[in-house]
Amino acid sequence: MNKEQMKQRVCEVIDQHQKQILAIGNDIFAHPELGYKEFRTADIVKNMFAELAIPYRSEIGITGVRADVKGKNSKYRVAVMGELDAVVCPEHPHADPLTGAAHSCGHNAQIAGMLGAAIGLVKSGVYQELDGDIAFIAVPAEEYVEIGFRQKLREEGKIQFLGGKQELIALGELEDIDMLMMYHSSNFGDTPIKAAVGGTSNGFVGKLVTYKGKEAHAGGAPHNGVNALNAAMVGMMAIHANRETFQDGDHIRVHPIITKGGDLVNIIPAEVIMETYVRGKSMDAIIDASAKVNRALRAGAMAVGAEVEITEIPGYLPRHNNELMDDLMKENLVSVLGEEAVAVSTRHGSGSSDIGDVMHVLPAIHPYMGGVEGSGHSKNYVITDEVLAYVEGAKAMAMTVIDLLVDGAEKGKEVVDNFEPIYDTAGYLKMWEDFFSVE
Repeated sequence: MNKEQMKQRVCEVIDQHQKQILAIGNDIFAHPELGYKEFRTADIVKNMFAELAIPYRSEIGITGVRADVKGKNSKYRVAVMGELDAVVCPEHPHADPLTGAAHSCGHNAQIAGMLGAAIGLVKSGVYQELDGDIAFIAVPAEEYVEIGFRQKLREEGKIQFLGGKQELIALGELEDIDMLMMYHSSNFGDTPIKAAVGGTSNGFVGKLVTYKGKEAHAGGAPHNGVNALNAAMVGMMAIHANRETFQDGDHIRVHPIITKGGDLVNIIPAEVIMETYVRGKSMDAIIDASAKVNRALRAGAMAVGAEVEITEIPGYLPRHNNELMDDLMKENLVSVLGEEAVAVSTRHGSGSSDIGDVMHVLPAIHPYMGGVEGSGHSKNYVITDEVLAYVEGAKAMAMTVIDLLVDGAEKGKEVVDNFEPIYDTAGYLKMWEDFFSVE
């Protein structure tokens, strides 16, 4: 088969298994799990790999799963990735009533798409005609939530990073990967656009903040206490007072929450725990804003005579897509959806993803697929076009894999030869190690 015949054959196989791919996406949607707890979802992935009769490894970063298939030559290895986890959105109509987890960010579509690409490439036999290998990876914990829980896992030595792709880098799971792709769901509103490539997004750092005061009877002797909740409130207001100093071009976002506000209503709060991100377009901007946030948090403690402990936790790096891979993906999306349905984004998003960390180490892309309505991470997020969200993305990724690895992997070589990593693995790990601190 030539390249176009390969693509046609893979898409035919994906279409033949459309019902199965849709069932996978909907099953995961109905059973959301939070990061580093995605055991049921990981089982779905393992079962599909077993059905495809391809060897896999599991429990990578607690719940991650990876399967590899070899081409006729092994010049390069391309990874196709999907994220296992859900986000916390307890008001979502399909949220887990116990955990509040909900797939209001579309990661179920990613796993369906990754497995759909695997079905197409493996069941068609096309992978055996390629001049490179393919890794299908289900990665845990993209959503940076439950910071306290994950920090405990870190202290217990079960993980090194709070983000799943970061953990894969630390575990050496991406050392043999030359290029990587995945996609994310997006709402394109009342436009003809169904998919987009390109664009950038913020990075961020995380903070776990503990205010320590002194308990006292809130009615009988409040003057004997030191109110840690008041310290936290002053700290938050001091952060707000700094917002006018954040420059628009840096896209700074700071959004703290209080996860523990005290123990009992009639006791002066002696311990208050906060979590926050400091997001920005560049690491220089993030570090500058982070210093202002820490100054504000210290001011809250100083104002009422409390103490504060600020734990700096590695967040995610800004996102920058590989242009050569984006060009290939765009061509394939156009072949599936039509020219008018595919956009090239120049937009900078204020959200974040640990795919940004991967992009600093190896060439990677993170296009967007439509088929959803509502706002991400909200109760009104819903998948309205399952075929677009689950199946068409699978086709585009599988076709892009073919482009990269066919004909002596010529396009793959071009991508690798023109990529200049910002970090090697050792440098990446040291960068975040140097950042981690407790004040």
